Amino acid sequence: MKKFICLNGLVGPIDIANVDTDMIIPKQFLKSIKRHGFGKYLFDRLRYLDEGEPDMACENRSLNKEFVLNQPRYQGCSVLLAKENFGCGSSREHAPWALEDFGIRSVIAPSFADIFYNNCFRNGILPIILDAHIVEQLFTEVAETEGYKLDVDLVGQKVTTPSGECFGFSVDEFRKQRLINGQDDIGVTLNDAAEIKAFEQKAKQETPWLFADLI
Repeated sequence: MKKFICLNGLVGPIDIANVDTDMIIPKQFLKSIKRHGFGKYLFDRLRYLDEGEPDMACENRSLNKEFVLNQPRYQGCSVLLAKENFGCGSSREHAPWALEDFGIRSVIAPSFADIFYNNCFRNGILPIILDAHIVEQLFTEVAETEGYKLDVDLVGQKVTTPSGECFGFSVDEFRKQRLINGQDDIGVTLNDAAEIKAFEQKAKQETPWLFADLI
Protein backbone atom coordinates (compact mmCIF):
# COMPACT_ATOMS: atom_id res chain seq x y z
CA MET A 1 0.00 0.00 0.00
CA LYS A 2 1.28 3.48 -0.87
CA LYS A 3 2.23 5.77 1.99
CA PHE A 4 0.25 8.96 2.50
CA ILE A 5 2.00 11.80 4.30
CA CYS A 6 1.21 14.97 2.37
CA LEU A 7 -0.21 15.78 -1.04
CA ASN A 8 -0.42 18.82 -3.28
CA GLY A 9 -3.17 17.69 -5.60
CA LEU A 10 -5.36 18.97 -8.40
CA VAL A 11 -9.01 18.86 -7.31
CA GLY A 12 -11.76 17.14 -9.31
CA PRO A 13 -15.32 18.02 -8.19
CA ILE A 14 -18.16 15.47 -8.18
CA ASP A 15 -21.19 17.65 -7.44
CA ILE A 16 -23.59 14.77 -6.74
CA ALA A 17 -25.00 13.75 -3.35
CA ASN A 18 -25.36 10.12 -2.27
CA VAL A 19 -22.87 8.72 -4.79
CA ASP A 20 -23.09 4.97 -4.25
CA THR A 21 -20.44 2.33 -4.83
CA ASP A 22 -22.20 1.05 -7.95
CA MET A 23 -21.80 4.49 -9.48
CA ILE A 24 -18.14 4.50 -8.45
CA ILE A 25 -17.48 1.03 -9.94
CA PRO A 26 -20.46 -0.81 -11.54
CA LYS A 27 -21.21 -4.36 -10.53
CA GLN A 28 -20.21 -6.01 -13.83
CA PHE A 29 -16.57 -5.17 -13.14
CA LEU A 30 -16.37 -6.97 -9.78
CA LYS A 31 -14.93 -10.16 -11.24
CA SER A 32 -11.36 -9.74 -10.03
CA ILE A 33 -9.84 -9.66 -6.56
CA LYS A 34 -6.72 -7.85 -7.79
CA ARG A 35 -6.45 -4.26 -6.62
CA HIS A 36 -5.31 -2.84 -9.94
CA GLY A 37 -6.96 -2.36 -13.33
CA PHE A 38 -10.20 -0.79 -12.11
CA GLY A 39 -9.29 2.87 -12.72
CA LYS A 40 -10.43 2.81 -16.33
CA TYR A 41 -13.91 1.81 -15.15
CA LEU A 42 -14.22 4.46 -12.42
CA PHE A 43 -17.60 6.23 -12.74
CA ASP A 44 -18.11 4.14 -15.88
CA ARG A 45 -21.75 5.10 -16.48
CA LEU A 46 -20.88 8.78 -16.21
CA ARG A 47 -17.58 8.75 -18.13
CA TYR A 48 -18.69 6.82 -21.21
CA LEU A 49 -21.65 6.98 -23.59
CA ASP A 50 -21.87 3.20 -24.01
CA GLU A 51 -22.34 0.43 -21.45
CA GLY A 52 -19.07 -0.92 -20.15
CA GLU A 53 -18.21 -4.60 -19.95
CA PRO A 54 -15.24 -6.34 -18.29
CA ASP A 55 -12.00 -6.38 -20.31
CA MET A 56 -13.25 -3.77 -22.78
CA ALA A 57 -10.64 -1.62 -24.53
CA CYS A 58 -11.71 1.68 -23.05
CA GLU A 59 -9.37 3.66 -25.29
CA ASN A 60 -11.86 3.32 -28.17
CA ARG A 61 -15.03 4.03 -26.20
CA SER A 62 -16.99 7.25 -26.67
CA LEU A 63 -16.44 9.65 -23.78
CA ASN A 64 -19.17 11.76 -22.22
CA LYS A 65 -17.62 15.19 -22.67
CA GLU A 66 -20.02 16.67 -20.12
CA PHE A 67 -18.69 14.54 -17.28
CA VAL A 68 -16.39 16.58 -15.11
CA LEU A 69 -13.47 14.13 -14.91
CA ASN A 70 -13.34 13.97 -18.72
CA GLN A 71 -12.77 17.71 -18.99
CA PRO A 72 -9.17 18.77 -19.75
CA ARG A 73 -8.89 21.04 -16.72
CA TYR A 74 -9.36 18.12 -14.32
CA GLN A 75 -7.02 15.63 -15.98
CA GLY A 76 -4.59 14.19 -13.45
CA CYS A 77 -6.65 15.15 -10.40
CA SER A 78 -5.62 13.35 -7.21
CA VAL A 79 -8.10 14.97 -4.79
CA LEU A 80 -11.80 14.29 -5.23
CA LEU A 81 -14.27 16.84 -3.85
CA ALA A 82 -17.64 15.25 -3.17
CA LYS A 83 -21.03 15.80 -1.57
CA GLU A 84 -22.66 14.16 1.44
CA ASN A 85 -22.96 10.39 1.97
CA PHE A 86 -20.26 9.57 -0.55
CA GLY A 87 -19.67 5.83 -1.03
CA CYS A 88 -23.08 4.62 0.15
CA GLY A 89 -24.64 1.38 -1.10
CA SER A 90 -22.75 -1.91 -1.10
CA SER A 91 -19.61 -2.72 0.85
CA ARG A 92 -17.53 -3.53 -2.25
CA GLU A 93 -13.86 -2.80 -1.66
CA HIS A 94 -13.47 -2.37 -5.41
CA ALA A 95 -14.71 1.22 -5.00
CA PRO A 96 -11.55 2.52 -3.28
CA TRP A 97 -9.50 0.22 -5.53
CA ALA A 98 -10.91 2.01 -8.59
CA LEU A 99 -10.35 5.46 -7.09
CA GLU A 100 -6.74 4.68 -6.14
CA ASP A 101 -6.00 3.06 -9.49
CA PHE A 102 -7.37 6.17 -11.24
CA GLY A 103 -4.99 8.32 -9.19
CA ILE A 104 -7.24 9.61 -6.40
CA ARG A 105 -5.35 9.74 -3.08
CA SER A 106 -7.82 11.76 -1.01
CA VAL A 107 -11.60 12.35 -1.01
CA ILE A 108 -13.09 15.37 0.75
CA ALA A 109 -16.80 15.38 1.61
CA PRO A 110 -19.23 16.45 4.37
CA SER A 111 -19.93 12.78 5.16
CA PHE A 112 -19.16 9.25 4.00
CA ALA A 113 -20.84 5.87 4.21
CA ASP A 114 -19.14 4.04 7.10
CA ILE A 115 -17.92 0.93 5.26
CA PHE A 116 -16.55 2.94 2.34
CA TYR A 117 -14.83 5.30 4.80
CA ASN A 118 -13.12 2.36 6.51
CA ASN A 119 -12.17 0.74 3.20
CA CYS A 120 -10.40 3.91 2.08
CA PHE A 121 -7.92 3.70 4.96
CA ARG A 122 -7.28 0.04 4.13
CA ASN A 123 -6.33 0.95 0.57
CA GLY A 124 -4.16 4.05 0.82
CA ILE A 125 -6.84 6.72 0.38
CA LEU A 126 -7.37 9.51 2.91
CA PRO A 127 -11.08 10.37 3.35
CA ILE A 128 -11.51 13.81 4.92
CA ILE A 129 -14.71 15.07 6.53
CA LEU A 130 -15.18 18.84 6.45
CA ASP A 131 -18.25 20.91 7.34
CA ALA A 132 -20.77 21.23 4.54
CA HIS A 133 -20.31 25.01 4.23
CA ILE A 134 -16.53 24.55 3.81
CA VAL A 135 -17.09 21.93 1.13
CA GLU A 136 -19.46 24.31 -0.67
CA GLN A 137 -16.79 27.02 -0.49
CA LEU A 138 -14.28 24.65 -2.05
CA PHE A 139 -16.69 23.72 -4.83
CA THR A 140 -17.07 27.42 -5.64
CA GLU A 141 -13.33 28.05 -5.63
CA VAL A 142 -12.65 24.99 -7.81
CA ALA A 143 -15.22 26.15 -10.37
CA GLU A 144 -13.76 29.66 -10.46
CA THR A 145 -10.08 28.66 -10.66
CA GLU A 146 -8.66 26.36 -13.31
CA GLY A 147 -5.80 24.26 -12.00
CA TYR A 148 -7.08 24.55 -8.42
CA LYS A 149 -4.93 22.50 -6.03
CA LEU A 150 -5.16 21.71 -2.34
CA ASP A 151 -2.37 20.87 0.08
CA VAL A 152 -3.43 17.88 2.16
CA ASP A 153 -1.23 17.34 5.22
CA LEU A 154 -2.04 14.14 7.09
CA VAL A 155 0.65 14.67 9.74
CA GLY A 156 -0.64 18.14 10.58
CA GLN A 157 -4.27 17.11 9.84
CA LYS A 158 -5.05 20.17 7.74
CA VAL A 159 -6.15 21.12 4.24
CA THR A 160 -4.74 24.35 2.81
CA THR A 161 -6.21 26.25 -0.14
CA PRO A 162 -4.17 28.18 -2.74
CA SER A 163 -4.96 31.40 -0.84
CA GLY A 164 -3.46 29.97 2.36
CA GLU A 165 -6.72 29.30 4.19
CA CYS A 166 -6.43 26.19 6.41
CA PHE A 167 -9.08 23.73 7.51
CA GLY A 168 -8.32 21.14 10.17
CA PHE A 169 -9.77 17.65 10.09
CA SER A 170 -10.01 14.75 12.52
CA VAL A 171 -8.63 11.28 11.95
CA ASP A 172 -8.27 8.25 14.20
CA GLU A 173 -4.64 7.89 15.30
CA PHE A 174 -4.39 4.21 14.35
CA ARG A 175 -5.74 4.88 10.86
CA LYS A 176 -3.46 7.90 10.54
CA GLN A 177 -0.36 5.88 11.35
CA ARG A 178 -1.22 3.03 9.00
CA LEU A 179 -1.56 5.51 6.13
CA ILE A 180 1.68 7.29 7.03
CA ASN A 181 3.46 3.93 7.15
CA GLY A 182 1.70 2.56 4.07
CA GLN A 183 0.36 -0.50 5.87
CA ASP A 184 -2.71 -2.43 4.87
CA ASP A 185 -4.27 -5.08 7.14
CA ILE A 186 -1.55 -7.60 6.31
CA GLY A 187 1.16 -5.03 6.94
CA VAL A 188 -0.31 -4.15 10.32
CA THR A 189 -0.42 -7.86 11.26
CA LEU A 190 3.21 -8.31 10.25
CA ASN A 191 4.20 -5.72 12.85
CA ASP A 192 3.68 -8.56 15.31
CA ALA A 193 5.44 -11.21 13.20
CA ALA A 194 7.96 -12.07 15.92
CA GLU A 195 5.26 -12.56 18.55
CA ILE A 196 3.16 -14.63 16.14
CA LYS A 197 6.11 -16.89 15.34
CA ALA A 198 6.90 -17.32 19.04
CA PHE A 199 3.28 -18.26 19.73
CA GLU A 200 3.33 -20.82 16.92
CA GLN A 201 6.55 -22.40 18.19
CA LYS A 202 5.12 -22.65 21.70
CA ALA A 203 1.88 -24.12 20.39
CA LYS A 204 3.79 -26.77 18.39
CA GLN A 205 5.60 -27.86 21.55
CA GLU A 206 2.50 -27.91 23.76
CA THR A 207 0.01 -29.34 21.24
CA PRO A 208 2.04 -31.12 18.53
CA TRP A 209 -0.97 -33.17 17.37
CA LEU A 210 -2.53 -29.98 15.97
CA PHE A 211 0.42 -29.54 13.61
CA ALA A 212 0.84 -33.17 12.52
CA ASP A 213 0.15 -32.41 8.83
CA LEU A 214 2.62 -29.51 8.87
CA ILE A 215 5.65 -31.44 10.15
